[in-house]
Amino acid sequence: MHFVTSARFVARSLAIFALGWSSLSLTAYATDGVSERLHLEGTWRFALDREDIGLREKWFTDDLRDRIELPGVLQAQGFGDEISADTPWVLGLGGEWWKLQPEELRSAFSQPGRVEVPFLSQPPRHFLGAAWYQRDIEIPAEWNNRRTQLVLERPRWESTVWIDEHQVGSMRSLVAPHEFDFGVLEPGHHRLTIRLDNRMIVSDPKGNNGHMPDAHAVSDALGSTWNGVAGKIELRCTPQVWLSDVQAFPNVADKSVRMKVKVGNITGETGRGQLIVGGVETEVVWQVGGGEAEVVVPLGEDAATWDEFNPQLHRLRAVLQSPLGEHSQEVTFGLREITWRGKEPLINGRVVNFRTTHFGNDFPLTGYPATDVESWQRIIRRCQEFGLNGIRFHSCCPPEAAFTAADELGFYLQAECGLWSPFYTDGVFTSYLEEETELLLRAYGNHPSFVLFSPSNEPSGRYTEVTPQWAKRWYERDPRRLYAAGTGWNRPEQVTGGAQFAGLVRYGRGELRNTTGWFGNDHRTALEGIEIPVLAHEIGQWCAYPDFDVIEKFTGYLRPSNYHIFRYIAERNGVADINDQLAWASGKFQLACYKEELEANLRTPGLAGHQMLDIRDYLGQGTALIGVLDAFWDPKSYVSGEEFRRFHSPTVPLARLRQRTFTTSDTLDAEVAIYHFGARPLVSAKPYWKIVNADGTTVRNGVWDTCDVPIGKDIPLGKVNTVLHSLPAPRAYKLVVGLEGGEIENDWNFWLYPKESSAPTPAGVLVAQDWQEATERLEDGGTVLFVPGPKDLDPTRSPPMKKTPVFWNIQMTVRPPRRPEPRFDAMLGLLCDSEHPALANFPTDKHCDWQWTSIVDGVRSVNLTSMPQDLQPIVSAIDDWNRNWRLGVLFECRVGHGRLLVSAIPLDNADPVTLQLRESLLTYAAGEASLPLATLTRDQADSLWGMESPGGTAPAAQQFDPDLDDGTGPANAK
Repeated sequence: MHFVTSARFVARSLAIFALGWSSLSLTAYATDGVSERLHLEGTWRFALDREDIGLREKWFTDDLRDRIELPGVLQAQGFGDEISADTPWVLGLGGEWWKLQPEELRSAFSQPGRVEVPFLSQPPRHFLGAAWYQRDIEIPAEWNNRRTQLVLERPRWESTVWIDEHQVGSMRSLVAPHEFDFGVLEPGHHRLTIRLDNRMIVSDPKGNNGHMPDAHAVSDALGSTWNGVAGKIELRCTPQVWLSDVQAFPNVADKSVRMKVKVGNITGETGRGQLIVGGVETEVVWQVGGGEAEVVVPLGEDAATWDEFNPQLHRLRAVLQSPLGEHSQEVTFGLREITWRGKEPLINGRVVNFRTTHFGNDFPLTGYPATDVESWQRIIRRCQEFGLNGIRFHSCCPPEAAFTAADELGFYLQAECGLWSPFYTDGVFTSYLEEETELLLRAYGNHPSFVLFSPSNEPSGRYTEVTPQWAKRWYERDPRRLYAAGTGWNRPEQVTGGAQFAGLVRYGRGELRNTTGWFGNDHRTALEGIEIPVLAHEIGQWCAYPDFDVIEKFTGYLRPSNYHIFRYIAERNGVADINDQLAWASGKFQLACYKEELEANLRTPGLAGHQMLDIRDYLGQGTALIGVLDAFWDPKSYVSGEEFRRFHSPTVPLARLRQRTFTTSDTLDAEVAIYHFGARPLVSAKPYWKIVNADGTTVRNGVWDTCDVPIGKDIPLGKVNTVLHSLPAPRAYKLVVGLEGGEIENDWNFWLYPKESSAPTPAGVLVAQDWQEATERLEDGGTVLFVPGPKDLDPTRSPPMKKTPVFWNIQMTVRPPRRPEPRFDAMLGLLCDSEHPALANFPTDKHCDWQWTSIVDGVRSVNLTSMPQDLQPIVSAIDDWNRNWRLGVLFECRVGHGRLLVSAIPLDNADPVTLQLRESLLTYAAGEASLPLATLTRDQADSLWGMESPGGTAPAAQQFDPDLDDGTGPANAK
């Protein structure tokens, strides 16, 4: 551990009456059963050390001149540098895209004093370096001959402390409180000085830092380069022999707990005393450097265990009696053990399945993680509302309050050291990992909610020679949780090298996320040969268009610079006035993808759980609007917790419905099973199924045999097998599966089309694929249904639609120099005018659903950005928010004397969806509809098809990006 301190010093009485001296108010000390404390919150003296001269000039010997509030962040209080075009952001992902944007756009957000960037939500000011914090303290007379300790709950990153003119020590931790032992201080006035340095304190001297600047504990991506102190700032006093650490190791089988105690000693002498815990007493012996003791405490046959359904906590007070006085600590713990049986994790011998989300410890209003229990309770309750039972902290660790709230609410946490690093056997990050592991386990090891531990996100270097061994060694020392070799990737050593669980993207012959498991499939092939629990790493990452109303919520530390730029582009391109519609429609498509993604994981036999990325929006790395919650943990307009829990909760019916479009000659055939990890098995469950139409009327239904449902996955309920020939078509339907007498129900949309639908072209309507032919009919005042071909649309202006929305975000996907010519080959769904008569015979909601994806995947939309604003498409493709083009899929307008209806979707395919769309469009074109409002000149219409500048450069083939790892790489190639 990087902690330097004097062996022992006894500070002399000092009288401090220098000019400008300020003895700041101290909360009265109180005995709370653990120690006596002086709280140091309030106004401190302060100075920035821009030139790194404070150590040389011994700033700790004089009063600092500025004032600052602690706990707090210097950048939030007007200190630091204004954001500029040259701000040295701490990140490696996301910033390059902005450098390639047109100068006109960049300059609009690069004026002095008004610089904003699109790749993160930025702090009010930026500062990297040393800052000094100082105040005067008064040690009470009652503390005479007692030991004094300073505790900083969450400073950032390296702290060095002086008492008067004596340097006490330094500490560098991102995961645990910084604690400094002052030894025995004489009562009276003293000057306390703290130097905090928030630069990259741990760095490879050879420059091989990997993605360490993107670790969530250190990166600007989520506002983590603050300088200051969060949480408690206090002095504590103890006897000169004290309890320095008390750890509780529960034994569920024996209903007991083994208390492991460490004794601190600054007397310079050996001694002995008594340790009393829960009525059990044992002798303790300590040497000059301290001592250790253990005691087993029976909890009673009726002692309750702890898990997500029964979060019962136990409290014991450990009391050390010595000749120098009595010292005690109260320890809160749960009677909880986590083990594994093959692929299954077990809590107290019972199988558990983890439904977790990523969290990077970002708090937009304060900049630093909350240290109060109430804030964490709000976060956890929101997660539970959306069916989650845990959080994985990506390359960071939360403060004590998060563990306390999780303990009380029955919620599982995975902590990680603040690392996203390359590891080598003799590397600096390997040494730092050992430091941080010891501190983290000491600080939070007693919490029953702390069930999983990973050394790093997506480690690199020769990590397989380091992290699997780390997991094995620390599990042997402290088996109260399971340890991974790293979160992410797919190396064999992660499952065979000593770790007890793994978070993987893929393994062996299969994927553990993305579309390969959708529509009734699963990911079981990726689990072949694995005998430890596996969690699917960072699943989801499907984006939705931003609702710019969220800008009003940024009333604190982080500023919505990225949202300002996205909105500005939307306003210039004429789509800002339909922002709420774009956000809602894209969100519904995102929600459909999350349903498929999550159900695939819930279906997969042997998969121990998943880690979403993310249930909420991510404000950095180019801005990833992947959440169904916004950055403030509030649900977005298109989703509720009740809706989400239908497919993501402790008990979920799952139908393997492998197709979503049918004809009346088909049979709907689906195997139905249930995922059940509730509090107890279900007794005499009565499963049912039904098919309902768009107004909720049941048109088919059935029941299966009453059954008992054990805890587990893929538990069969029955089969649905029903012919569809007598149902009205075309229509939209739902298959609904549930259990009688409760709220356990799930559903899947499907669409039914006539067996044959090949409507002839009506008289008076020309269906054309040749624009010259179309213009001749338009000049004659005719009606044309024009279907542009691939050569008609400039690939640099008319992006193809996709069957899934943007993954993570485009700024990351296209970042140079990996892809020097950025390519936007994705969409965020469709916005449909479902009441438009052109779609009267084509069942659709106002958003993209699976009947649309079957016919739009790979089809180029038509760029309408330069067209008149009154040209509003019947169906629009929703473009990425970094570009905000107006993209038409189905639209109509007047050209000359004629009426033009355009379908970017080819209409010559023989599938039932295309045939039905063709029939609906032709019926509309032949009808007595009013002429469209929008009118295009011949030149404007010609420009849509590249007539003025034919051709265009096709984008380069997509190149696999291992950092993004979005399932498009070699392991997923067909």
